[in-house]
Parts: sequence; structure tokens; C-alpha cells
Amino acid sequence: MDLSGQILIAMPGMADPRFERSVVLLCAHSAEGAMGLIVNKPLEELSFSGLLEHLNIPVAPSGREISVHFGGPVERGRGFVLHSSDWERGGAEGTMKVPGGLEMTATINVLEALASGGGPGKALLALGYSGWGPGQLEAEIARNDWLTCDAPEGVLFGADDGGKWSAALRGMGIDPLTLSAAAGRA
Repeated sequence: MDLSGQILIAMPGMADPRFERSVVLLCAHSAEGAMGLIVNKPLEELSFSGLLEHLNIPVAPSGREISVHFGGPVERGRGFVLHSSDWERGGAEGTMKVPGGLEMTATINVLEALASGGGPGKALLALGYSGWGPGQLEAEIARNDWLTCDAPEGVLFGADDGGKWSAALRGMGIDPLTLSAAAGRA
């Protein structure tokens, strides 16, 4: 099973509070494990312009402001920019292709491009990432911790972070109010 490019939607019974009502884009998934970014938990205390100032990256008048998110509990000091694949640049060093026409870049050049008013058309910055060891994610899915589905662009890059969880469920035809925290077998 390869869920790369899919989203995980936390079920109401999610025991880990860091993932409660989370929507996670899986950037990579294989027998060795999985890596993803939470796309609906903004870091209210940190703005993109504030981060650029901290990194001494000058911001042009045309510089863009993108949302900064808690990407997950692993390596919280490391940044990952999830973005559309329309960014023209020399070389793809530090960029990983994600199924569905997305890319993830973990180098400073994407931050510099956004600060100057360029860069990819759609982007969000995640600090930290979500990671699973071999078989761990599959066990969590079997335990009813997560639902999986295709990653709608409106959910990934939409402005309403608070509504992404419900929107992802509604996109699957599920009313969030009808979900139960209990799993069962018929």
C-alpha cells in the first residue's frame, strides 16, 4: 500500500492530542515508513514575515505572506514548504515531488523566492513533520485512527484552517457530526 499524495483525516477517537482533528498530507509512504505534514494547524504565534526577519531574509514590497503551520512533532525546528509544482528554478535540489502535482522543498531558496514576490503559486510552510516507522501508520489506520482520501487542493491550500478537517470529511461524503470514536466489525 502506497498512500503518498493522499491525506489522512484524524478520526474523533484520535488518542494523540497533537493529531486531534488533523489533516495530514502524506508526502512519502513505503515499507520503510511514512512522512507527512499537518496542513490545518496554524502556528498563531509565528508569522511568515517574522520568520523571514529571524532568518535575515529581506522582504521585498511584493513579498508574499504564507501561512505557517505545525507540521508535526518531529524536528519542529526544521521547515518544509509544501507547494504547487509551478515554481521555475534552477535545479530541484532539496525538493521532493509529491504525487498529485505537489512538491515539498526544505531549502532556504524557496523562502527567499517567496520573500521577493516569486516562488510557487500556492504554498504553505510547516515547521516539523509527522513520521511513522515501518508498519506503524498501517496499524493506526487498521485501529480506526485515520481515514484516507485524495488530497483536494482547496483543503491543502485553503485559507480556512479551522474548516479543513470538516471539509475533507465532507469531500468524502461524510457528515462530521455522524462520526463515532468507536470502531467495530460487522
